[in-house]
Amino acid sequence: MAEYDHTPVLLEETLDLLGPRTENELMLDGNTGEGGHSYYFLSKFKDLKMVCIDADKAILAIAEKRLQEFYDRVHFFYGWSHDFFAAYPSELKRPDTILFDLGISSYHYKSSGKGFSFEKDEFLDMRLDTSGGVTAADLLSRLPQRELADLLYNNAGERFSRRIAASVVNQRQKGNITTTSALAELVERAVPASYRHGPIHSATRTFQALRIAVNGELSRLPSLLEAALRVLEPGGRLGVISFHSLEDRIIKQFFKEMNKDCTCPPQAPICRCEGRRSINMLTKKGIAPGQEEIERNPPSRSARLRVVEKVLDEDVQ
Repeated sequence: MAEYDHTPVLLEETLDLLGPRTENELMLDGNTGEGGHSYYFLSKFKDLKMVCIDADKAILAIAEKRLQEFYDRVHFFYGWSHDFFAAYPSELKRPDTILFDLGISSYHYKSSGKGFSFEKDEFLDMRLDTSGGVTAADLLSRLPQRELADLLYNNAGERFSRRIAASVVNQRQKGNITTTSALAELVERAVPASYRHGPIHSATRTFQALRIAVNGELSRLPSLLEAALRVLEPGGRLGVISFHSLEDRIIKQFFKEMNKDCTCPPQAPICRCEGRRSINMLTKKGIAPGQEEIERNPPSRSARLRVVEKVLDEDVQ
């Protein structure tokens, strides 16, 4: 598998917790990427069927090639996962297992040419789906200074967001910022020297914040989890791998709400949900990679896996 950029994280834990419990199960890979997780699930579980979903047409084509030996057990869907689950195809049986690996594939940083990394000089696109939407360059050229500062802080916790936003707006008077190298250089000039020599590149959080905004990674997540849980078969399992605290907080809070014995609003005088929880949590805390995996695959260090089992077959409130 060495020809692929991405190494699937928490693979053994995912196989163990999300492996089939009965025969002829259907599993949905909601962020297929290069097909790493799907490959190992299909290899290990010989009667498992998969649907692989991704919003990036180029990377989905890579996954199709990688998984071609399983052609009779795997189908592909090009588009956003929240659209797929919101209008779940009537011809498909309800899934027994759903996996979301929310991380951006190494392919996007190394090979996509879309400006995800400041290590290459590329146009600041950052869209997973290039058929529509605004680019990172568009955001940098259009957003008012305060909105840009808020975006950098809210999406990535960038503590020098105001300085960076002010520098972007000043630069716009001379010309828009359209390349990764131009943005990285601007950030380095805007932040204090001590920040430039910190443990991570000073532009890391700025790039992260723009990528999240361009692809709606945080704004789509609650509705995605709701729709996925709604179509999941009772007794089925939903696993989510996140890579930064903002994602994990949303996931943790959603699962916490669905795990309550009573989900009625606090102001409700009478419990009408009959005290039945929607899910059982199979991972009380997010599962993190061990030291051996981190050494073998450094990008895995921030990964967290949370898995739940659906109890009730009713609409998510």
